[in-house]
Amino acid sequence: MPGIIGKKIGMTSVFDAEGKNIPCTVIEAGPCVVTQVKTVETDGYEAVQLAYDNKKEKRTNNCLLGHFKKANTAPKYRMAEFAKTFSRELLLGDIVTVADFSEESWVDVTGVSKGKGFQGVVRRHGFRGVGGQTHGQHNRLRAPGSMGASSYPSRVFKGKRLAGRMGGDKVKVLNLRILKVIPENNLLLVKGSIPGAKGSYLIIED
Repeated sequence: MPGIIGKKIGMTSVFDAEGKNIPCTVIEAGPCVVTQVKTVETDGYEAVQLAYDNKKEKRTNNCLLGHFKKANTAPKYRMAEFAKTFSRELLLGDIVTVADFSEESWVDVTGVSKGKGFQGVVRRHGFRGVGGQTHGQHNRLRAPGSMGASSYPSRVFKGKRLAGRMGGDKVKVLNLRILKVIPENNLLLVKGSIPGAKGSYLIIED
């Protein structure tokens, strides 16, 4: 399968056959509807667009309403495109569910990390601070310290690690193992942690 769109439910743990307790993330994935099939003739490349999570028509603009009606489905909150690197032929309006995934297979998961707001250099970049309070230093324990910029270049170079907004980044975690598939509840149990808050959207690629 190309992949599926889902939501992060939370974390739990399961026991394997040897009795080892394995931490895992619970993902509610699908069902997703194929809302567009791109081909080389029309778009220049092959891909499949999936849509997930129903929303009200009054919250959807007319352009998207027509797009979803072509696939004979209700408007969706989240859409994602997957490269066509799979054998199964998907047509407009087809449904993709977690039943298309198998246990002990490996997936890549993309999510948006939790936003931490404006943070200093100690938390954002792991700086140790200036150090002790001898020789007249005061309240400098969490300061970045010297910038190394004097009369020349008389500025701070772009990209220097300083305080600023932390989190809220798109993060992709590779090679996570599917521990369990629960088709009746549309759930995937994936080994390890996944970026994002509870309820945030995830893209799972096979």
